[in-house]
Amino acid sequence: MVLQVGCLMDFLTLIKSRRSSKSLGVGEVPFEVVLKALEAGVWAANAHNAQPWRFVVVSDPDVKRRLIEEMGREWLSDLLADGVDEAKARQIVESSNGRSMRASYIIVACLCMRDMDVYWDSKRSRCEYVMGVQSVAAALQNILLAVHALGYGACWRCSPLFAPEAVKRVLGLPSSYEPMAFVEIGLRGGETTGRRKPLGEVASLNRCGEPIC
Repeated sequence: MVLQVGCLMDFLTLIKSRRSSKSLGVGEVPFEVVLKALEAGVWAANAHNAQPWRFVVVSDPDVKRRLIEEMGREWLSDLLADGVDEAKARQIVESSNGRSMRASYIIVACLCMRDMDVYWDSKRSRCEYVMGVQSVAAALQNILLAVHALGYGACWRCSPLFAPEAVKRVLGLPSSYEPMAFVEIGLRGGETTGRRKPLGEVASLNRCGEPIC
């Protein structure tokens, strides 16, 4: 399938216009938006076509609150261990929790290695694990683009990486599910102007350091 010129330009514009909605607006988001975003997610490129992603959609306000608060408690403990003043640490956590609570839905993304290849040596095992993480990340990017295309806001947060046991406990995840991230979905808000390094700074042609453009 080859995209027509107009469609291609629209797609490239869509990619470049996506922003993280770091302060979502409060309002109704149809559940169909979440389903369409997940459908886009599961069509992402992935290792071995193993599709190692697993998703839990949180819509219940009480579950959302418990998830955010329990993760926040672990974050607060980490901040205090880092030597952050308690009052400031609590302010940081409460501010973040407040932003997350504004989301209409939270899609929790997990990695499940069950269908990935298994190796006896640590080198290839680590590579296989990284391939799984890459696959989940590809799905998340599709989800973000789909939400943007549908006219709503989303923000990718990696906090589940730092509080996996809290996430597992609240959502009843099996031991084979490793929390990777979550995507907050709601009305657009808190978006900033996109800034990107020039291609010449991050890409080379044929050999590292050789100009590509």
